[in-house]
Amino acid sequence: MTTGVLHTVETLIRRLVEWPTAVLVVVEMVVLGTGVFSRFVLHSPVTWSDELASILFLWLAMLGAVIALLRGEHMRLTAVMSRLSPHWRARADALALCVPALFLIVLLPWARDYAADEWDIETPALGWSNLVRAAAIPTGILLMLVISALRLARLEWRNVAAAVAAILLVAIALRLGAPWLKAIGNWNLVIFFVALLFAGVLLGVPIGFAFGTATLAFLATVTRVPLTLVISRMDEGMSSLVLLAVPLFVFLGLLIEMTGMARAMVAFLASLLGHVRGGLSYVLLGAMYLVSGISGSKAADMAAVAPVLFPEMKARGANEGELVALLSASGAMTETIPPSLVLITIGSVTGVSIAALFTGGLLPGLVLALALAAVARWRAGADIPGEKAPRAEILRRLAYAMPALLLPFVIRTAVVRGVATATEVSTIGVVYSVLAGLFFYRQFPWRRLYPMLVETACLSGAILFIIGTATGMAWALTQSGFSRQLAGAMASVPGGSFGFLLISIVAFIILGSVLEGIPAIVLFGPLLFPIARAVGVNEVHYAMVVILAMGIGLFAPPMGVGYYAACAIGRVSPDAGMQRIWPYMAALLLGLLVVAAIPWISTGFL
Repeated sequence: MTTGVLHTVETLIRRLVEWPTAVLVVVEMVVLGTGVFSRFVLHSPVTWSDELASILFLWLAMLGAVIALLRGEHMRLTAVMSRLSPHWRARADALALCVPALFLIVLLPWARDYAADEWDIETPALGWSNLVRAAAIPTGILLMLVISALRLARLEWRNVAAAVAAILLVAIALRLGAPWLKAIGNWNLVIFFVALLFAGVLLGVPIGFAFGTATLAFLATVTRVPLTLVISRMDEGMSSLVLLAVPLFVFLGLLIEMTGMARAMVAFLASLLGHVRGGLSYVLLGAMYLVSGISGSKAADMAAVAPVLFPEMKARGANEGELVALLSASGAMTETIPPSLVLITIGSVTGVSIAALFTGGLLPGLVLALALAAVARWRAGADIPGEKAPRAEILRRLAYAMPALLLPFVIRTAVVRGVATATEVSTIGVVYSVLAGLFFYRQFPWRRLYPMLVETACLSGAILFIIGTATGMAWALTQSGFSRQLAGAMASVPGGSFGFLLISIVAFIILGSVLEGIPAIVLFGPLLFPIARAVGVNEVHYAMVVILAMGIGLFAPPMGVGYYAACAIGRVSPDAGMQRIWPYMAALLLGLLVVAAIPWISTGFL
């Protein structure tokens, strides 16, 4: 097919998928909002709302993953690929498309069988066949396979042939080596989940597909487990009602930027601290802390704050490398501030109370913010303070920012007081933000709603697909007995509970730099949290420690992809901040050790 035909087919698929998915996001919000209103206002719970939300959510997750593939926005590591020569980068790009295509080809018939088996199962409240829900999985897989084929058809055939040949060589080697791999017991996990997995990740294979491919290779080579179990575990991982909060908080983060709420908060903080030497650095830290309490998405946080502050900070003499270093470090600082998507994910996969995590996350973030503020003060030598704002101006900006400043407290209070669950509370935040944008800030460009809904589905689909494949991978590791061996090894670390915390910090900094936060939590959370309980570490305290450790790994160069996201948002070359970020990273590590050593910081208000 010619390039024009390929483009036409891809455009048609995009239109067929994006509109229904945008509608699904709206319907999910309406269904959850109806449940909150009926239960809390009318005192008459709607029995079918959770069931309908669950059905729609699986479709949203799979179609969102399709959109993410269309846009090339599945999470992947590109740091290694970017350093290859053009010739080898083209080969790696072909491999990064061929591996997902292989995964989807192998999985499609099993997904079809899994959905067919759901035909006779009836949903309890609505009385529908569960096929209505389960059909989302083969549909999404088929659409992603078509998109992968279209993308491969655009590449030079030599690169595709080389990628296919490499995959076939690996498959033949695994097939021939199967008796040996079975004979060495759990040492074979190193082959599949270290060598094979990380080779794929480093060569740019999207992380979700790398997880899934490694799992399929392991199960097909050394076990006789039917691969429908992979589909069922993916379904289980993506279908938790707690995860319904992910797309809604992503949308909320986009909404506060659109309505001007984030800008109002930043302007108030600037009027309060702009006259102090290094004051705008404090404003950046304070704005990230407050905005994180609303959006739940670190990329959304940075995108809301950096464009407002960076021009003025540069005008006052701040080095652009210093700015992006501080922005990246503040992204790591805010990982525990509710309603962080990582908090929601960790609650869903480990069973820890999300309300407790929301309460416990505030002080650890504040400790790290103070550590960063101390470094920012020390590094602010070239900063030129602005004029002190008149008191009347400060009060005017406070009044203007008040609706935005109140939103984090509205969200937290709704969860703690039982008005809404952690899943449902995002709908309250969305309604609050819409009303504030329409009637207070009078900034609500309706034309931006559709792109925001599609962006919400895209990011959510990418996250949820990773959670699905990582759930399958975690199940495979558990079945192999690895979890028991890991528990025994980590429980025997010298130093008791603090020794366990220290080795967890090292492990999750490394995992955060390679896998990002959510995949690492989904994969290792179910394995490590029972160990934490066994050695006497409070689960909320442990959650804060590992989340902050992952944040440091995620935003620390040269591997941390969060650092490169901060550079892209701040429009600063990564090289400019590479040398300047390390004092901030040291401050984060020191703050993390303080949080680890003093459990009260995480649990004092539970």
